[in-house]
Amino acid sequence: MEYKILVKVYVPEIEENYEFYIPINKHVYEVIKVLNKAINNLSDNIFPIRNDLQICDRRTGEIYENGAYVRNTHIENGTQLILY
Repeated sequence: MEYKILVKVYVPEIEENYEFYIPINKHVYEVIKVLNKAINNLSDNIFPIRNDLQICDRRTGEIYENGAYVRNTHIENGTQLILY
């Protein structure tokens, strides 16, 4: 079973908040790709699918390295992220 954590994601481009369960055993870039597709679908294609997105901690501003595993970051249950 893949372990997942619940995070809140704010997307400033469309001024929306979402909650997602993300796997901790995936790289950040893989999570960004899935978040991008999900938000694109949830926003009725208002938020475009892009290859240049990043996530950062909404509270601290820490930008997460794309190659890092989620489990090796400070992302945990309840973390508020910004996808930009």
